[in-house]
Amino acid sequence: MKTHLALLRGINVSGHNMIKMDVLKSLLKNAGFQNVRTYIQSGNVFVDSEEEHGASVGFKIKQEIFKELGLEVPVVVITKEDLEACFKNNSYLKEKECDTKKLYVAFLSKELQGSAINDLKISQFKPDEAAIEKSRIYIKYAVGAGKTRLDQKYIEKKLNLVATIRNWNTVSTLLEMFE
Repeated sequence: MKTHLALLRGINVSGHNMIKMDVLKSLLKNAGFQNVRTYIQSGNVFVDSEEEHGASVGFKIKQEIFKELGLEVPVVVITKEDLEACFKNNSYLKEKECDTKKLYVAFLSKELQGSAINDLKISQFKPDEAAIEKSRIYIKYAVGAGKTRLDQKYIEKKLNLVATIRNWNTVSTLLEMFE
């Protein structure tokens, strides 16, 4: 049995794709997942499964949500190691006066090559900053996530993939929940 963390993109935001967490938990239990746990209303759900591959788990979750609720919800599945890497490899955490309230991580549906940072054209978003590492983009917003164009929609369009963004507080809590 392996624990997977599924990050559902774009649910319960501004009245769109509304899914109550108790409904989601019930739906996933009925689909055969075990030890289903959620964190806040924004689509962070832990599931235990015999399936080893995160992409297969994500596909099944996406399929069940569509079948039962009629909603098309992209899902990115990550591991405990992915979250640990966020703490180890996020260079913004090493800055002297790091304001974690302005730190975010975009979790991506596939790994990127180092040249992908050029595709994002980050310089046009100054003073916001971003760094790519495999299937994650570490983002440091100068003002805040609500006042930037460097968002999930932009990342998805430029890189042709699924992205879902979590703030640093959520990333920290999700890692604690894996324990």
